[in-house]
Amino acid sequence: MKFDLKNDIKRLVVVVLASLLMAVNIKIFVRTGGLYPGGATGLTVLIQRISQMYLPAELPYSVINFALNAIPVYIGFRFIGKKFTLFSLIMILCTGFFTDLIPSHVITYDTLLIAIFGGIVNGVVVSLCLSVDATSGGTDFIAIYLSQKRGIETWNLVLGFNVIILVAAGILFGWDKALYSIVFQYVSTQTLHTLYRAYQRQTLFIITVKPQEISEMIYDVSHHGASIMMAQGSHEHKEYHMVYSVIGADDAKKIMLKVKEIDPCAFVNSIRTTELSGRFYMKPKD
Repeated sequence: MKFDLKNDIKRLVVVVLASLLMAVNIKIFVRTGGLYPGGATGLTVLIQRISQMYLPAELPYSVINFALNAIPVYIGFRFIGKKFTLFSLIMILCTGFFTDLIPSHVITYDTLLIAIFGGIVNGVVVSLCLSVDATSGGTDFIAIYLSQKRGIETWNLVLGFNVIILVAAGILFGWDKALYSIVFQYVSTQTLHTLYRAYQRQTLFIITVKPQEISEMIYDVSHHGASIMMAQGSHEHKEYHMVYSVIGADDAKKIMLKVKEIDPCAFVNSIRTTELSGRFYMKPKD
């Protein structure tokens, strides 16, 4: 496990900031609205509320959350990446510490507003973590392991886990809060997709007279290859080449700018890719 002092300090600052925002979100929005986020955080909140109902005192958030993350953290260290897991563990521990430390505070009792703004904050927090190659823990570890190491589609598994949490919450504490939690999770997911694009795919169709230079640039920027095909304009019947490549969405803007530098007359069509089968390079976790 190699350390880069400047980069790792930046990652640490972002992770601690994200954990503080997560804790504030839990104490101001999640608690006030009686909502249940997805993953280990949602299960932790559910167990806390059950303990509050049946035990003399509510169990601390940090204790429950760390216990739930023990196995996922082991999976992360063993199979995903040690530094990635280390920063994720810092996120988990700091979130627990801040959540137990910060007092609850009510901004509004409007559950819909709480679900919307709480979901936005949650999406921002998760995107902050992912931007510095960390995670908030829980099902994220398992999802990354199954998708990257085993090639298993994890969306339905994560969705099923969240559904179980919401059904249990609905049975125990009322269906209105469980339904508002769906709004919370939906807003959080949409915010994440807007802010963090590394796991999204973009397909580029580039009509150019400099195919070799452009395909080499695409590989240099994204580590993805390209296919070069002959093309002919239907109006002037001129011969061109079409460069076809699937890249990460976060590289798309950079590549399109460089295409214009190489060939100012190039025609570029960028399409969002929703399904992909076959080998696709993904940067390994450190």
